[in-house]
Amino acid sequence: MISQMTGTVEQYVENTLTLGVSGISYEIHIPTAVMKSFEGKISRDSKISLVTYHYYQTDPSKSIPILIGFSNRMEKDFFEKFITVSGVGPKAAVRALSQPIPSIAQAIDGGDLAFLKSLPGIGEQRAKEIIAKLQGKMGRFSLIPSTPGTPANGASPASLVQEEALEVLLQLQYKKDEAREMIRKAFARKSNLSSVEEILNEVYKQKKENQ
Repeated sequence: MISQMTGTVEQYVENTLTLGVSGISYEIHIPTAVMKSFEGKISRDSKISLVTYHYYQTDPSKSIPILIGFSNRMEKDFFEKFITVSGVGPKAAVRALSQPIPSIAQAIDGGDLAFLKSLPGIGEQRAKEIIAKLQGKMGRFSLIPSTPGTPANGASPASLVQEEALEVLLQLQYKKDEAREMIRKAFARKSNLSSVEEILNEVYKQKKENQ
């Protein structure tokens, strides 16, 4: 499965971006909310890195590989939660996520039926199902920056990156206290870490030196 891609933007129109990677062009579908976060940051021939969700769209005669792109792992995690709702498939979710993800997360936790009904393709019954399935599980997604460089709910970009790094370490089976200490030591050694990749690289260097 393709989980992340870095390449050159060849074309982008509405919710579709074509990314050139090592001589191969990939068509990637981008939710409107995510595409808005790229405004002013991408142009033709610019370099971009995307976290991707890869699945196969099937019909009786063929199976088509589909890529959906996100600017960070938290957005992808939200998407994967969203499509656990009955009747909300990946294609429908790309269309529905037209508002900032933290706003949708807050609407779900707050049981805001009117807001959810306003999302493309989400009627009243589907909105009720989304609330029933996901309410109380949206806390961390409310911290995703609403716009580039603008933290949601007062969280700083640095703390958001640390939380993303923590999630990755937890997925790698580290205990939470151990993972937090690893991240703390990484920043103690190098205070200007600004991305999950940089944090994890510094954590890896520390582990390698201590072996």
